[in-house]
Amino acid sequence: MAEATAELPAEAEITGVDLVDHFVPGTPPPRLRLITASVTAWEPDAPSDLITCVHGLHYIGDKLGLLTRAASWLTGTGLLIANFDARSIRLPDGAPAGRRLTTALREAGFTYDPRRHRISLRGHREIELPYHYLGADDGAGPHYTGQPAVNSIYTYTR
Repeated sequence: MAEATAELPAEAEITGVDLVDHFVPGTPPPRLRLITASVTAWEPDAPSDLITCVHGLHYIGDKLGLLTRAASWLTGTGLLIANFDARSIRLPDGAPAGRRLTTALREAGFTYDPRRHRISLRGHREIELPYHYLGADDGAGPHYTGQPAVNSIYTYTR
């Protein structure tokens, strides 16, 4: 992130949020804000032109809740892009939410690429998905990255 600040226009700012303060040591450049907080409770100060989440959703319990909140943090032309594995969204019986989930995401304006495990959305949105978060399974084992991950359990509400 520090390197990216040198490439941005003078008015641009980068904000990094990490639960465990896993940032490069030292004093960050002036236009880089590093915040130690839970992204599930954190709120930005202003709308964002770009929100990225590189392999962070794997560790979040309420993945769909975070995606819908992040959609509301965008500017009108802002872009949200994140690594996301739809197979980590499970129903109470343990089965993947499947096509019904990806259809609901697309109807809400998200683009999902299952091959690249990437979800994106352009433009500010207030989104409600037809899922209710029940909890997480931290014993899900490794994801496609090989790293430990969390499955998120939801009921379908339609």
